[in-house]
Amino acid sequence: MSKVRTVLGDIEKEQLGFTYSHEHLWTNPPSSQKDRDLELTDYEASVSELWRFKRAGGNALLDATTLDYGRDASKLVRMSKETGVNVVATSGFNKHIYFPKWVEALTIEEITQKLVRDVTMGMDGTDAKAGFLKSGSWNQLIHPLEEKVTRAVARAQLQTGAPIWLHTEAGTMGMEMLDILEEEGVDLTKVGVGHSDRNADPYYHLQLAERGAYVQFDGTSKIKYYPDSTRVSLIKNMIDNGHAKQLLISADMGRKCYLHAYGGGPGFEYIIKKFIPRLLDEGISQKDIDTIFVENPANWLAKF
Repeated sequence: MSKVRTVLGDIEKEQLGFTYSHEHLWTNPPSSQKDRDLELTDYEASVSELWRFKRAGGNALLDATTLDYGRDASKLVRMSKETGVNVVATSGFNKHIYFPKWVEALTIEEITQKLVRDVTMGMDGTDAKAGFLKSGSWNQLIHPLEEKVTRAVARAQLQTGAPIWLHTEAGTMGMEMLDILEEEGVDLTKVGVGHSDRNADPYYHLQLAERGAYVQFDGTSKIKYYPDSTRVSLIKNMIDNGHAKQLLISADMGRKCYLHAYGGGPGFEYIIKKFIPRLLDEGISQKDIDTIFVENPANWLAKF
């Protein structure tokens, strides 16, 4: 099993290339979310941003938009064909405040089968298949419905082999989410724990890594939380403690105000043009950068 499942079909993991492991190209949160800055539904703006990523040197991008957050596989297929960027989509759920009513109505097994179909048959009426599974938790707690879908995601993983990515609100509940997956029999080396840098606790990150999971820092450039100097320190902590091969880095620019093509910034170019040069300046090797942005995403995703 060494293939990555993109929206245009399976590719060898060596073909994936330089990868952002958590971004959003097309989102449409439910109307209960009043902050519409989170809505990315302008095709030309989104594909233009993807072109910027490619011109800067990007090869692959994971779109983490879920069933409950307005995923549209047909748009992802079109963008991938237009730009030549490898786009990997997800099946699963964000957090309980967005869940559709059927999550409560269906059994865990029924939800599991929906996820399996997305990975093995196609999403949203297309033949584009999901390349990873997603579940999420709330801030400092796991809502009962979040536990329900996390168990469904775990069971879908066991049936399909697809890797799992976890949304952790404010970087909390990562260890507890891993506990649920482990109870269900999931190999934690197939799991990525997202938003971990929102909880800027080096000890916590090492705890996650020591269980075998990938640790994702996806707040790059978001100074509203803290400066990138903190993220650099967190990255060095992981590398210095022997966990470079379990680190994923992205920027999760899922707002209009983050993307150039929607009138914001710093945009998809930021990591390549500014953050990586800073990492090099601060003593992180090109070898470790290649590990983080090329080898790790490919190794994590190559489960087909």
